[in-house]
Amino acid sequence: MIGKFLIFSLLWSLLGNPFLALIVLLIVIYILDRSFVGVLPSISKPWKRRRNAARLRQQIALNTNDVAAKFDLARIWIESKKYHQALELLLEIQSRYEDSADYWNARGTAEVHTNHLEDGEQHLLKALDINPRVQYGEPYLHLAAAFKEHDVNKALHYLQQFQEIQSSSSEGYYLTGLMYRMLGRKHEATAAFNQSIAVYRSLPKYRKRSERKWAVRSLFRKLIG
Repeated sequence: MIGKFLIFSLLWSLLGNPFLALIVLLIVIYILDRSFVGVLPSISKPWKRRRNAARLRQQIALNTNDVAAKFDLARIWIESKKYHQALELLLEIQSRYEDSADYWNARGTAEVHTNHLEDGEQHLLKALDINPRVQYGEPYLHLAAAFKEHDVNKALHYLQQFQEIQSSSSEGYYLTGLMYRMLGRKHEATAAFNQSIAVYRSLPKYRKRSERKWAVRSLFRKLIG
């Protein structure tokens, strides 16, 4: 904090304007975070998603049989939380992706977020049956979130399954901590955040950069309680 104040004071003296100095300081902080930590959200990512979605819609308009473009667009809709649009596209292309774990993961995700809980659970489990490590166990998190208000025991079961896949991942324990918080289990959440930090510290240097943001987020979540 003191360091940031000193930098701000230096920028103020150089630029002669406190508001301009603050803007420059925030830009520097953002650039450093995106380069070395990754806690702050990407400014460019939503724009890139919109651009890619527009390109894919144009591609589909020119060729309505382009199932690959429809699948890619459906996944963008899921990232953008436009689950109804995603599900419509996924239903159109099912026959071409019967054996794809990624397809059933996407479809199940869209279904559990559009109140098709039974179908969503079935299809997420189908994705895991085809490939137990599809998207690094992401279906388990979707299932845990889907059942947190309907069946806590089932939600915890899926969460434990996820932990088994992500036992050496700082990200995995961070996500587990978030899920425990959603379930109102604060002690387990804190333990998961502590484990996320511990895992990060035990990682070799070449893996620390990719996991650093999850350890920082875990520390922040732990501090705010």
